[in-house]
Amino acid sequence: MKINEVEQVVGISKRNIRFYEKEGLLAPSRNNTNGYRDYEQDDVVLLKKIKLMRKLAIPIEEILKIQNGILTMEDALLRHLIKLERDSKNLEQIKLLCAQMSNSDEQLKTMDPDKYLEQIDKMEKEGTRFMNINKDKKLRYSAIVVASVIIAFMVSVLGLLMWAFISGHVPTMVAVLILIFPMAVILGVALALKERMKEIKEGEENAAAKY
Repeated sequence: MKINEVEQVVGISKRNIRFYEKEGLLAPSRNNTNGYRDYEQDDVVLLKKIKLMRKLAIPIEEILKIQNGILTMEDALLRHLIKLERDSKNLEQIKLLCAQMSNSDEQLKTMDPDKYLEQIDKMEKEGTRFMNINKDKKLRYSAIVVASVIIAFMVSVLGLLMWAFISGHVPTMVAVLILIFPMAVILGVALALKERMKEIKEGEENAAAKY
């Protein structure tokens, strides 16, 4: 079965099917003739199970643990129930704040943001979790910082090797072979950073919105 057919049967986008395969949840066989993915009925059933668990907001990491026998389905559901209960209480606090703002007839032009941001800070200290608007930004910055440090180090190594070559301390052939390594590392890190940024930007499509 081709991926287009699986998309229609299961109701999961091709992008998500490939994403689940990349994450290790799915491993379809390959057609020996053309190398394309060949989905069997077992793959379709597995995708339906993944779809069900993602609909319930069970994390991909938990699904992987269930598949690998690290976690039982019962334990995973019990842990998820505890999380849902905690999230429910959290949402209740946010609902109360929204109701407070609504009852105060707040308008965008006249609203005092500091008043509510201070209240949110206090609630966060007491355990309420609000949306983290800096999460993706932090992930991007951390990826860029790590890649920049590695590239800077390898550029330094490259510069040192070039100096040794120019000054005649290293034979030409040896220098060329040695120079290939830092250049390959720099290229590899740059490509890895590009892919990481793409993953952060894309990731899994929203299940509730796409299915």
